[in-house]
This record gives sequence, C-alpha cells and structure tokens, in this order.
Amino acid sequence: MRRFLMAAVMCGSVAHGAQAADMPDFPVLRGGFTDAPRRTINWEGFYIGGQAAYGTSDEKFTGSNSNMTAGLLANTLIESEMQVSQWPLGFSKQSQHGSGYGGFFGYNSQWDDVVIGLEMSYIHGKFGGSDTGDMARRMVLSDGVEHVVTSSASSSIAIKDMGTIRARAGYAIGGFLPYMFGGLALGQADIIRTATVQDDNYIPRSGTTPRTYIGSIIPLTATQGQYSRLIYGYTAGLGFDWAIAGGLFLRGEWEYVRFTSAVDTSINTVRAGIGYKF
Repeated sequence: MRRFLMAAVMCGSVAHGAQAADMPDFPVLRGGFTDAPRRTINWEGFYIGGQAAYGTSDEKFTGSNSNMTAGLLANTLIESEMQVSQWPLGFSKQSQHGSGYGGFFGYNSQWDDVVIGLEMSYIHGKFGGSDTGDMARRMVLSDGVEHVVTSSASSSIAIKDMGTIRARAGYAIGGFLPYMFGGLALGQADIIRTATVQDDNYIPRSGTTPRTYIGSIIPLTATQGQYSRLIYGYTAGLGFDWAIAGGLFLRGEWEYVRFTSAVDTSINTVRAGIGYKF
C-alpha cells in the first residue's frame, strides 16, 4: 500500500509540471501591469516672479466729452433745443499697440491635482490712445434765429501703471499647470479732454429778405486734464506655469482688462515670465 501511494504522488507531480510548462506566459503573472509612478509637483506655497507684456488697447471716445459740453452750454437755448452735448462728433474706436514689464506675487493651495490661489500682478508701460471729432448743425430755434452750431472735441488717455488682484484656479498635470483667473483691475492714467462750441446766428431768409448774419457767440472752450488718476475695472484670462527645476517655473499668459473711466478702455496682452516658488 505504501508503494502504491508513493507511485501516485510521483505521477501527480509529473503531470502538474507538464501542465504548468504548457500554460501561456501571461504578463499579469509576472507584474506586467504595474504602472510607473507619475511625477508629482508640489505647487502649494508662496511664489514671486517677473514678466514682460505686449498687447493692444482699444478706446471708445464717443461720449467722453459730453459732460464738459453740457457744462459749457448750461441753461442755453441751443443745448435745450439742439442737445449739442449728445452729438457723437464722429469719434471712432481707436486701437494702439503697447508694451510693458513688471512682476507678480501670489500663494497657491493644492488639493491633489487641483490648485487654487490668489495673485497680484503689475505691469508698467504705455497703453492708450487719442482721437478728435467735430460736428456742425443749423436750426431755426424758438427765438426765431437760425443757429449754426459747431461742436468739436479731443480726448486722450495714457495708462502708465496697471495692476490686478485675481483669483486663480488650475489643474496640475505633472509639472504643467494650466489655469484661469478673474478679478479686479486698477490703473494709473493721464486723461486729457477738450471741448469747444461756436454758435453763429442769422436772421433766416424770408421772401425777398436775404439771410443775414447778426453775430456769434465767442467760441466757448473748456480743457480738463486728469494726471495720475486712479481708474478701476476688471480682469480675466488664461495661462500656464511650467516647472523646470526645483522651485523655478516659466509662465505664459493672456490677460483681458477693461477700465470704465471717462474713456472706456479695453486692453488685451500676452505675457511671458519666470518665477520661483518657495
């Protein structure tokens, strides 16, 4: 009996070895599906950097001188009946390229791959533009006099300093951090506006009586200069940070800023920068 059991065990071992040799070599049996760990970047903490910007500013000057013209013509017949201060004067949208340089500073909080932060950004440069316009109309008013009114104006804005306070939200993909942002914008600008109105008076032609010039109001002129004026607005944009070594990273960004001052101004810039996260 003992010999029989020993023979059965030996036969079973040989058969099992043959089956194991015939089985396919699946990778799962040899750890073929183990993933290499993805490189994780810690974006959390304070950071600082420098940047350069290039872009275009768009100005809408229509209506920028209306309050000045209304002040010149307060309590006059031509304003009440011809509404001179509301004339568009032929102003058109102006665009001008500009450039600048500055820096940024902020703090990131990180939850897994999600990065949320608060940042302050600053650019010193020159953005803005200028335009002039004029318009003339004639009308017989309630005083029985024909008034030929000419209104002209000029307006300019030069933004020297521009800063934004914005909230950021991004998603870390290894060493690459794309993000979007939005917030408040502040600017320092020189705004210069002029307004001039002239009113030439005529007795209208009647029958055989010719049209007769009877005089004019000496041109009324006003100039207003606002220098280093603080202007307000909002900002939004997209960008990315790219970790290159240690805490050092490169930055690319597009930012839109709109200032709703006496001159409605929109500024689009693309920016390149380098920063360091502590």
